[in-house]
Amino acid sequence: MIIVIFGVSGAGKTTVGKMLAEQLGWHFLEADDFHPAANIEKMRNGDPLTDEDRWPWLDCLRKQIEQLLSAGDNAVLACSALKRAYRDHLRVSDQIKFVFLCGDHALVEKQLRSRRRHFMNLDLLQSQFDNLEEPQADEHVLTVALGRTPEAIVEEIEAKLHLAKNA
Repeated sequence: MIIVIFGVSGAGKTTVGKMLAEQLGWHFLEADDFHPAANIEKMRNGDPLTDEDRWPWLDCLRKQIEQLLSAGDNAVLACSALKRAYRDHLRVSDQIKFVFLCGDHALVEKQLRSRRRHFMNLDLLQSQFDNLEEPQADEHVLTVALGRTPEAIVEEIEAKLHLAKNA
């Protein structure tokens, strides 16, 4: 199984994703690690990515997911996946589960301001919310509210997805 933790930058995808993967004994993938240098530079400079910027990155992530599944490996992937088309592109089988970290602009901005050593320019947060297509019921996404500790969020994900620790 691959669990994709998604949401806007600053929502806590990496923190929650790493914690969940560690508790389950699964691989962890940070989607930002797969961005080409040009994308990272654009974001550093405060320039939002376009769909044209994102599709090669999404193709790379899809290949990673396919490789993990074909090897029989479980993983947690932290990825913005802001639009439904992006999520649909990553959903290569029914073994992909999506978890949306949902919070309002003020809460996420507060979290983003406390973060260190990340390339995401705070000025881009509004563009992230502008691009966000909240999941629809037919996507079968688990939506988890922010505003709690990462531990509480991970506990909710494990319970709602019926995950056994160190599985």
